[in-house]
Amino acid sequence: MNMHFEGSSNVTLLFNFWDVHGPAGMVLSVFVVLLLTMLYELLKVWKITVGKQKHSSVTHPSAPVTYSPEQSCFTPVMRCQEGSSALASSPSEISLAPTETTTATADTTATSEKSWLLHCLQTVIHILQVTLGYMLMLCVMSYNVWIFLGVIIGSVLGYFFTFPLLKHI
Repeated sequence: MNMHFEGSSNVTLLFNFWDVHGPAGMVLSVFVVLLLTMLYELLKVWKITVGKQKHSSVTHPSAPVTYSPEQSCFTPVMRCQEGSSALASSPSEISLAPTETTTATADTTATSEKSWLLHCLQTVIHILQVTLGYMLMLCVMSYNVWIFLGVIIGSVLGYFFTFPLLKHI
C-alpha cells in the first residue's frame, strides 16, 4: 500500500466488494463518499438540535410553578390573605406546606421521561456520527486524491447546507 496520495482510478474502499476499477466507478464512488460526508454533517446538526430540545425541556417545564408576590408567601399552595393569623404565615407553617401539586409532579415525570428519550436519541445519533466519521477517515486513508477531494467537498457542502438550519431552531 502506498503511503502517498495518487490519482489513479483503481482503489479498494472500506470493504473488498467496494473495489473501484475505471473512471466511471471512481466518479460513482466519489459521489457516494460525498453524500456520506454530507450525512455526517447533517448528523452533527441533528445532534445539536436534539441537545437544544433536551435542554429546553429540562429548563422550561410545560407548567411553570408561580409564586405569590406577597412578602411572607413562598409556596405555590399557600396564599396570604388579609386577616390571616400570624401562625399561618409563620416560617414553620410555610415549610410544612406541600411545595408542588400532583399536576406539577406529573409534568416533572413527563419532562424527565422526555429528557431521557431525547438523551437516548442523542446517543444513537452520536454512535452513527462516530461510526461514519471513522469510515470516512478510512476512505481518506486509501490515499486516493479523488476520494480525498470527495470527503473535503462533501464536508464543505454539508456544512454550507445544514448549519443554517440551526438558526431556525
